This record gives sequence, structure tokens and C-alpha cells, in this order.
Amino acid sequence: MKTQNRVLVIATVLMAFFSIQTVSFAQTTMEEFLRKWENSKQFTLEVVDKMPDNLYDYKPEAAGMSFNEQVTHLSSAIAGISQRFLNGTDPGFAIDAKPATKAELRAFVEKCYDYGTKTFKNLGSPALDEKIEIFGSKASRREVISLIDDHCTHHRGAAISYIRANGIEPPRYRGM
Repeated sequence: MKTQNRVLVIATVLMAFFSIQTVSFAQTTMEEFLRKWENSKQFTLEVVDKMPDNLYDYKPEAAGMSFNEQVTHLSSAIAGISQRFLNGTDPGFAIDAKPATKAELRAFVEKCYDYGTKTFKNLGSPALDEKIEIFGSKASRREVISLIDDHCTHHRGAAISYIRANGIEPPRYRGM
């Protein structure tokens, strides 16, 4: 009986320890996130660079967004959501810009990602934890940053599929 109790106690302690470790490793600091965010920006720029200029208006079906629209949308959402829900100031550029060339699209991507970075950095812990109303739901500003990141990944992935659909090898994935 003593051995069985001892095993049960050890198993409970180990389970609690690993549960706590799993929870703590699931979170990242702002510094860690910003390194990942910079990588996301560079990867998005590589995607922009990979698509030939003459295919920027390519879309696989009439109802979908073109390559240019995918990348413009993900970029403008960074700035728009940051300004509206993350206490962002005036970005100093038109969030609703419609880049027409590769150079204009690259510049827009850079401005939007940089604006996101600046806005994220300006949020302290109390603001990050504050629950706000966003798109019919309540979420912390930390969750809103995660939403922005997921949104970028989603539309960048669509843009990558457009590159592949044209027989072009996309840039290699950059995880970190």
C-alpha cells in the first residue's frame, strides 16, 4: 500500500510539473514574439520578391484576391487592426493604399510591419492583458496581436500557393 501511495504521489507531482511546464512554454515574451515578427516580415518580403511583376494580378479564380491583393490585404490589416484595437497612433501613410508595382508593394509591406512593431512595443503588460471588443468578441490585446500574426500567415500562404500555381519555386520557409 505504501509503495502504491508513493507511486501515486510521484505521478501526481510529475503530472503537475509537466502541466505547468507545458503552459509556461506555450507563452512567449514580447521580445521573443518581435524576433518572430521580424522574421515574418522578411519572409513576406521574400514572397513579394519571388513573384514576377507580370503575375502580380494573377488569381486562381475570378472571385478570389490577386497575389497583389493578398499581400496588400495582409499588410493593411496589420496597420488597421493595430491602429484601431492596439492603441496605435497615426501611421503616417495611407492604410488603404493600392500598390501597383513590386517596389510599391515592398515599401507598403515594410511600412505596415514596422508600424505593427512600433505599436506592439508601445503596449505594456496592463494594456496587453486588457480585454477589448473586437469583431463581435472579447479578447485581450495580446490575443489581437496573435490574430494579426495568424492573419498574415494565412494570406501569405495563399500568396505562396499563387507562386506555386505558376510553376515557380517559392522562397524556403523561415520558421525562426
